Amino acid sequence: MRKTAVLLLLAIPAFCQERVDLGMVDRIKAEAFERSKVMETLRNLTDVHGPRLTWSPGFEDAASWAMGELNSYGLEKVHEEKWQPAGRSWTLEQSSVELIEPRYLQLTAVPLAWSASTNGAVTGDLVLAPLRASFRDGPSKFKEAMKAYQAKWSGKLRGKIVLVSDPKVPAAQTNPQFRRYTASELADLANAPAPAAKLTARKLEDVDWPEDPNELGKFFTSLPNALMEQLYDLYDQAVNERGEFLAREGVAGVLQEDERAHEGMLFAEAAGGFKAAGTASPPTFVITAEQYNRIARSLQKNNPVRVRLALKAASPDRDVEGANIIGEISGGDKKDEIVMIGAHFDSWHSGTGATDNGAGSAVMIEAMRILKALNVKLDRTVRIGLWGGEEEGLFGSRAYVKEHFADPKTMRVTSEHGKLSGYFNLDNGSGKIRGVYLQGHEAMRPIFEAWLAPFRDLGVTTLSIRNTGGTDHLSFDAVGLPGFQFIQDPLDYGTITHHSDMDTWDHAVPEDLMQASAVIAAVVYQTANRKDMLPRRELPKPE
Repeated sequence: MRKTAVLLLLAIPAFCQERVDLGMVDRIKAEAFERSKVMETLRNLTDVHGPRLTWSPGFEDAASWAMGELNSYGLEKVHEEKWQPAGRSWTLEQSSVELIEPRYLQLTAVPLAWSASTNGAVTGDLVLAPLRASFRDGPSKFKEAMKAYQAKWSGKLRGKIVLVSDPKVPAAQTNPQFRRYTASELADLANAPAPAAKLTARKLEDVDWPEDPNELGKFFTSLPNALMEQLYDLYDQAVNERGEFLAREGVAGVLQEDERAHEGMLFAEAAGGFKAAGTASPPTFVITAEQYNRIARSLQKNNPVRVRLALKAASPDRDVEGANIIGEISGGDKKDEIVMIGAHFDSWHSGTGATDNGAGSAVMIEAMRILKALNVKLDRTVRIGLWGGEEEGLFGSRAYVKEHFADPKTMRVTSEHGKLSGYFNLDNGSGKIRGVYLQGHEAMRPIFEAWLAPFRDLGVTTLSIRNTGGTDHLSFDAVGLPGFQFIQDPLDYGTITHHSDMDTWDHAVPEDLMQASAVIAAVVYQTANRKDMLPRRELPKPE
């Protein structure tokens, strides 16, 4: 009897082990590696249809092309789903910033989105009026600094070209600009963070913000979903208040330095509000740190300096709805249950949106292509969501989750909430997948361990219990749905391409995107054909 009991105990791990269809994994790898279309998909999203600014014709053109591709692969119910808030379309047609005095120089500059056009080329006296207020300082400090700035400069800026940041010597670039995770870094990611009391603050005002700017990234990642939403709102407020004040003051234009904009790189986001009913921000340009500092130093020393700038942007005086791209492969016996994959489709406008996030979108389109090309049997329906408005605050995925699953503010769930098995997201550049962030969901560890084991020789080795933030899986996680973002090699995403004019097809790594396509297609296949839906944790409390 004792011998029988021992044998039964030894058999339990094998009985409980997650089943993996290795034959199907082999087929998926072959399709992903030998007949890949991921780089051609990315080329179309970037070279042909990029950039894809939210609410812009560029986004709509790219969406039409992507829906055509999904239809051509045999997906069903391919369509756009509209969402609010609506925003103003904005398309850059022409721009230039030139140094006229002391010597002519064509400056390296790019306008920020939703800037107003100039009336032809304009010049004006230059004023160094640094705005020492940032949403990164926290709500209270930002409001105090903004109030002081308006009091100081009110009535003094009409017709001027305003420099809104202090000159700063660019920091020495001591870290490699292109890198992959080391074994040591992955091992650290696999370790659980030190236990810490959960944030109980309901408002950003009540949170202790880090003094060290280098700790901000970790701080933002640690915020609960409700506070992250407040953070997005605070960022919008910071940008909008500055733009509206300078517009009311009647400035001719705005120049700003970006601390990331050095060695010829430019990082361009929003000049101000995206609502047509609001006050359009003045023509606002970011220029490289070196060129900005030259102008600012000249002003500080009272040397003569003049600038000429011009901006023409098509921006109709009306708002348009945002859009998500949705399509699916119908399942079989459990087709009313859903597996979702997704990536944000929108981008900023100075580059073509290749690594942020054409790469993620191309991989998800490729994963759907692989499943259709192999004509695999799927018990559950597999659905793709390519989201708009991520860059402005996860607008597209938040709207989709609220419409289909639950409102995080009330946590009243729909009937569809109980039918979603899981959501898988890709949005950290072109780097290959190295593992998964479990978002604190310990029950998923043995499942992912089994699913990812066939990809260990391709570098997929790490499961991290940690949360990661800043992208669309948060919208699903916020309402208690299993939502996951993959760990990716950093490459040059954080140092060069993220929101920059170098975010182009040239910075995508084909082998990495092929690997990611195979990993995600295999994970989706396993999720769709698993006996049970993925395990869930308790529903979160209403925000």
